Amino acid sequence: MARRPKAPKDMSTLFNATTGTLAQIQVKTNSLSLLSDIVRQICPDLPEDAFNIANFVQSTLIIEVKSPVWGQRLQFERNNICRQLNDETQGQFTKIDIKVNPQGHRQIPNQKTYEYIESANNKSSVQNISTSTASHLLDVAEKAPKGLKEKLQRLAANASKKTNNLT
Repeated sequence: MARRPKAPKDMSTLFNATTGTLAQIQVKTNSLSLLSDIVRQICPDLPEDAFNIANFVQSTLIIEVKSPVWGQRLQFERNNICRQLNDETQGQFTKIDIKVNPQGHRQIPNQKTYEYIESANNKSSVQNISTSTASHLLDVAEKAPKGLKEKLQRLAANASKKTNNLT
């Protein structure tokens, strides 16, 4: 079979198309920004990064907030937001679901997160147990049940091996 050459399509026609994946993404993005503006009008005291319109499913608008405090603030205004959404969208959205997601808004992880990940990945920092800690573990193991006693003794023995290897 011979190849049929296809002429390249202009990008503006793809973006301006009324059907297809890009058009659906564009419509949904525009709808989310419109819904975000409605919530901002009702609650102008909320900071820019306090909430995010996450999605909408059927007649429910899903709002993510980064702390329970802001979630509670939106709960107080729930009726006003629902009424305004109903008016602006001609009854398309009638319910609001507010979800707390503290990690959802984080664009750049803070330094503490990196330090925690690095310490978890660095096995020597996780497995260093001092001899005094090992002796305390053995003291606790004396009064512990059988299964726990064995595990604590192995942990203490492992600590003493490490300190012997380091010297």
